[in-house]
Amino acid sequence: MQTIKLNNGIEMPQIGLGVWQVEDGKVAADAVKKAIEVGYRSIDTAAIYQNETGVGEGIKASGVSREELFITTKVWNADQGYDTTIKALDESLEKLGLDYVDLYLIHWPVPSKDKYIETYKAMEKLYEDGKVKAIGVCNFEVEHLQRLLDECTVKPAVNQVECHPYLGQHELKAFCAEHDIFIESWSPIMQGGAVLEDETIRNIAEKYGKEPAQVVIRWHLQSNAIVIPKSVTPSRIESNFNVFDFELTQDEMNTINNLDRNERKGPHPSDMNRE
Repeated sequence: MQTIKLNNGIEMPQIGLGVWQVEDGKVAADAVKKAIEVGYRSIDTAAIYQNETGVGEGIKASGVSREELFITTKVWNADQGYDTTIKALDESLEKLGLDYVDLYLIHWPVPSKDKYIETYKAMEKLYEDGKVKAIGVCNFEVEHLQRLLDECTVKPAVNQVECHPYLGQHELKAFCAEHDIFIESWSPIMQGGAVLEDETIRNIAEKYGKEPAQVVIRWHLQSNAIVIPKSVTPSRIESNFNVFDFELTQDEMNTINNLDRNERKGPHPSDMNRE
């Protein structure tokens, strides 16, 4: 397992299991348990996924000590605000069956509500109290990050954003690198899997005897990003983790970087206002 050191000194696994759209209960629990058996030590969930209970069951069933695991969850748009953020974490911890989470994130900036500064200050309090080991954000553009840096005290450790070869996020990556904020890629192999059919990706995969998804995950890792591929299929969970026995050349990295089309599958952060 490869780890990176966040800006507060906490070690975070560079690859984790994402559980967006994973059914709560047995499906979520089995996926989490399988991932931990394979070697994953990081699990990424969120309040809005409505599967924190199943994730917690999978963590418990794994038999791996809490200290070995890195668990992320997120505060949803409807819960933004100081007191509501603190309450939301308490509810998430209860569902997960945990005393703390390793990373707590604001799910979207929702600029129309203008509550993300207040929300982040609540997260700073949670961090100070030890209920979360690190704090960060999701889907923040440069302007949102800059405002956090200007108005808050604790620098975000992570910015989790849609990122894949067709949405390279190069400008945002550069800004985050300059400010010691790690990019974490959601939808890393792109919703719908179009990048997996890309001839460039398929040719590189054939060269290494790997699956196209493994090549894309490897690209994320070598781009110094954290990556959280989602799957409930045991063989795919295992395959997505089996990416540490080969390395892309710099030319191959550049070739994949050049596939960027600025093509999103999810909403643009400035337009996401759903409660």
